[in-house]
Amino acid sequence: MSWQAYVDQSLVGTGNIDKAIICDASGKTIWAATTGFSIPEAERKVIVDSFTDSAETKAVVANGIHINGEKYITLDSDDTSLKAKKGKEGIIVIKTTQALLIGHHPADVQTTVAYSSVAELAEYLVKVGY
Repeated sequence: MSWQAYVDQSLVGTGNIDKAIICDASGKTIWAATTGFSIPEAERKVIVDSFTDSAETKAVVANGIHINGEKYITLDSDDTSLKAKKGKEGIIVIKTTQALLIGHHPADVQTTVAYSSVAELAEYLVKVGY
């Protein structure tokens, strides 16, 4: 399956994610994205850096993240995942060995449901070496 098919079918196709990006784990190279959805490299770098932030309060928790200049409040962040919200919509990010999955969920989808959709693809990619 192509990277674009993973975005279209495995993420957006669930109905729980309305926009998504798959890029390399460094956040530098976009492999596939929903048409019209992009996140500047500097904003992706903040997310990637959060996975190695060992401060008692991670910077993304203290400051939130920005997606296309819009601030999202970080709900949870660990070494491989991040959940953030702006109102009722949200962002789910999961890092696999080689990839970064970024999904946006609309206001009518709960963050936990959206997270499960992204996590399912992440688990599969880890199993196949990504």
